[in-house]
Amino acid sequence: MTSLPLVFDAPRRGLPPRHFLDLDPAERRGAVEALGERAFRADQLARHVLAGRDLPDMTDLGAASRDRLAPLLPEILTPTREVDCDGGDTRKTLWRLHDGTLVESVLMRYADRTTVCVSSQAGCGMACPFCATGQAGLTRNLSTAEIVGPVLRAGERVTNVVFMGMGEPLANYGRVLGAVRRLTDPSPRGLGLSQRNVVVSTVGLVPAIQKLTREGLQITLALSLHAPDDELRDTLVPVNTRWPVKEVLAAALGYTRETGRRLSVEYAMIRGVNDQPERADLLGRLLRGKLAHVNLIPLNPTPGSEWDASPKPVEREFVRRLRAAGVATTVRDTRGQEIAGACGQLAALDT
Repeated sequence: MTSLPLVFDAPRRGLPPRHFLDLDPAERRGAVEALGERAFRADQLARHVLAGRDLPDMTDLGAASRDRLAPLLPEILTPTREVDCDGGDTRKTLWRLHDGTLVESVLMRYADRTTVCVSSQAGCGMACPFCATGQAGLTRNLSTAEIVGPVLRAGERVTNVVFMGMGEPLANYGRVLGAVRRLTDPSPRGLGLSQRNVVVSTVGLVPAIQKLTREGLQITLALSLHAPDDELRDTLVPVNTRWPVKEVLAAALGYTRETGRRLSVEYAMIRGVNDQPERADLLGRLLRGKLAHVNLIPLNPTPGSEWDASPKPVEREFVRRLRAAGVATTVRDTRGQEIAGACGQLAALDT
């Protein structure tokens, strides 16, 4: 079978080890059979893996079967440090991947849900100057299993997943889509989360947004806009020089028309940079009558940045103007700032 060399020979060829969760259902069956087990073991193994169980805990598999199946479950991520705040309701985990690469995830407990913010890349190549991850540069893409791993190892039931951690999700499109499938497909193919409880964020990679529109999904798309005009957005979100505001919004709103899902527009409020009344008015005109919601994010501090969050009176005026234009607007309840686990703060530093 053509997929098997990728499953078993990846380390020898200098590639990351392929985990069971990197495989689609057909590849899983083929890999299990190649190891001398019957095909039904693939579904059996999937249920255990998606429940976060380690191989020794899969007691309905005989010891010989567990030994044979072990190559499908390489150790791909190890927790190296956890810190929490909000009385333990917000927890950031630093993960060491198989090659020593470091990434972070954040678990947030609320009264009605438990959310995990996952990373899709180690670092980020988008170079947004107000984001610690973007300033670190891109190390590499994560595999599907590496993306999903922190959800399965949360130690509790997770109801929501947001792709708002390290990296630009749509720059790792295939593996992120695979992760969405693993999270939302019914058992034993996936974890069975509602697609409506999954959010994928992007700075606006237009071809990838258009491709996502054709996938037939019901996930929420979050567009990190941060400025309504090209002159400023070229600086805050450098990819805007390739796909400007008008083009990005057209693609993102095309997703909402196709799916019926409301677009979430993310907007970091930066003192004296993008918080002027005229920019609120422009954003209101761009989104008036559209199926969109603006999520204002008070800028979180990052090392070496001279920028700060907008003052509360400025923030309130920005909200007032957007709502006056008929645009639904909220201010994000920032979680994890004191542990550098809030939006834009993830840097995966082993200190």
